[in-house]
Amino acid sequence: MKRTALTGLFLTAALMGSPVFAADDLCGANLQALKDAHTSTSTNMSADSKDEMEKTIASGEKAKAAGNEKECISITTKAITQLKTMGSGSEGAK
Repeated sequence: MKRTALTGLFLTAALMGSPVFAADDLCGANLQALKDAHTSTSTNMSADSKDEMEKTIASGEKAKAAGNEKECISITTKAITQLKTMGSGSEGAK
């Protein structure tokens, strides 16, 4: 419960700031949100989840560096959506 609440609060705060950057650099804003989530929730994440998030961030950065903003946005938005779902308590807390 505590982990879910903290993750949810963080993601809400991180994503509320995203619309400010949406018009300019959605890819960069999403990458920053994922980096912030990784930093703040890494103690509550399993090793597999940490590795997956690190791979996602690396993939997004690689796509951005290659100039493929659409791919970067797709990768990072999918990861943020998964984090929101995971943080919403829908993982079956009993």
